[in-house]
Amino acid sequence: MEVMTIVSAAHERSKDYRTRNEAAEPDRTAALERSTIEAIQRGDHAAFRDLVRDHGRWVRGVIFGVLGNSDRVDDVCQQVFTALWTRIGELRDVERWRPWVYRLARNAAVDAGRSVARQRALQSKLAEQPLVDQTANPPVKSLVDREVHETVLAAIGGLPELYREPFVLRHLEGWSYARIGETMNLPVDTVETRLVRARRLLRETLKGRL
Repeated sequence: MEVMTIVSAAHERSKDYRTRNEAAEPDRTAALERSTIEAIQRGDHAAFRDLVRDHGRWVRGVIFGVLGNSDRVDDVCQQVFTALWTRIGELRDVERWRPWVYRLARNAAVDAGRSVARQRALQSKLAEQPLVDQTANPPVKSLVDREVHETVLAAIGGLPELYREPFVLRHLEGWSYARIGETMNLPVDTVETRLVRARRLLRETLKGRL
């Protein structure tokens, strides 16, 4: 099956998915993940589909943490899982699959960010043109909810990348400090410090706006 098709289909199922294995015993969870990675290395498309479904959400979180906006997250996520499928043979230590995927996601996001930066000059010219909304006005509650969501998301996106990445993994993905530290190759104390600063900055940014 086409890799991109698998990613697209599984990603749709993973948008509201909280990894079911997080609640399982750590040893059992690690064994299941190791088995999945080994199956992918053997070319098992079903295992690849499972990985995208179960872990696509946090990969998107890493990408958003780097980019600071959601405009290109889906496209970059596609690139990451395509790279994972084609480069999985490079992974020598199956136990370290998560940091390896994290690096794939982060590098892809950094590249995408550079591409966006090159386009800013052109986009700034278009930004002066008025935007006309030709759709019917949504209900007031829906409009307010959307505005609150967009305000919070923009505030998170405005955090320095240093703090935004662990914040997204902790508060949007529900990762433990230990998992964040292992994946980002940071001491747990550093993770905690960055999260404290991220929360402080976010409170300051949102003060009086919600």
